Amino acid sequence: MPLCTIPQRASNCLVLLLTLPFSHAFTNQQAHQFKYFKLYPLFCQLLGMNCATPTDFGFSFQGFCRRGGETDVHDSGWGLAFYNGQGIRQFHDTEAAASSEIASFLGKMSIRTLNMLAHIRYATHGEVNLANVHPFSREMWGINWVFCHNGDVPMMKSKELPWIGEVVSEKSFFPVGDTDSEALFCCILNALKAKFETLPSLPILHCTLQELLQEVIEDSPSETILNCLISCGPHVLWVYSWPGSRPGSKVWNGLHYTVREHPFRKCRLKDLDYEIDFSEVTNRDDRVAVIATQPLTEDEEWIEVEKGELILFDEGLPHRTPAACVDVELQGHGLKSNMMETLPLEEDMRRYRFKTSFFNEGAGI
Repeated sequence: MPLCTIPQRASNCLVLLLTLPFSHAFTNQQAHQFKYFKLYPLFCQLLGMNCATPTDFGFSFQGFCRRGGETDVHDSGWGLAFYNGQGIRQFHDTEAAASSEIASFLGKMSIRTLNMLAHIRYATHGEVNLANVHPFSREMWGINWVFCHNGDVPMMKSKELPWIGEVVSEKSFFPVGDTDSEALFCCILNALKAKFETLPSLPILHCTLQELLQEVIEDSPSETILNCLISCGPHVLWVYSWPGSRPGSKVWNGLHYTVREHPFRKCRLKDLDYEIDFSEVTNRDDRVAVIATQPLTEDEEWIEVEKGELILFDEGLPHRTPAACVDVELQGHGLKSNMMETLPLEEDMRRYRFKTSFFNEGAGI
């Protein structure tokens, strides 16, 4: 084929790109054309909500789903998981979120939860099928763990599942599908299971997760993009970001969050003509942190998670350091299980050799 020749389908896509206004909302057909030509090397998008009281996630979820094939091209399936006590309800679909009847139904239901994770997929690694749709979940230590990811992790693309962490043991968790995301989730769980014989406290878990994720980054720091949400029960949500853009793309893949709390006000979605006055449907005890790949609303302050930062969200508030996680543990929002022993916080922290300086930095117990 001569160098100047462009396949007809790609040519149509290029003409379409040049004639569309910047504010154009993509149809599913146009989205597929862009995917073919790879003009927009994108990733998936994430949504998380962590709440002080059981909260209806319909407003944010409806706006988020518009990005799944209508206002954006993430049309390779979607998933949702939310906690009901220690249990989880999960929904997965290979249909584009913007046109999925299941997604539409869930968005209009008044479902309340303390902790939820959602994902719209733009398939870059792995086929479009249910096995590859996030969020992924596993039981470990009698606890439901849930995980979703946005990015590209070269370390997880080998045929054999790699090992991360300082303690090597037998692998217990393996991916069902063929995404680097699910492989990463299994590696994290394998590493945690190998290291801990008793349930770790949240300060210890913060340090361990930070170390594991940093090890993955260090394997290929310039090529790795790793944004993820991890939950390990109804109360807390872990958020980690190693942002970036794919080669040739100006699309920035990171994570942002906003905290809605009293005094509440009106909010308008970016992707849907929908506005709500939260002051009319909330009370002073309500508070919710909304985490998303890109800000969902036009009139709220969104904060980008810093590169390499791991944040624990509890009751809608961010906790950025192991020391900050102590209060969350003392509130009883740490790991809960009938299958594993839990050590007193002081003993757990001494066992894993926390330095005295940790206690001198405001985490004395």
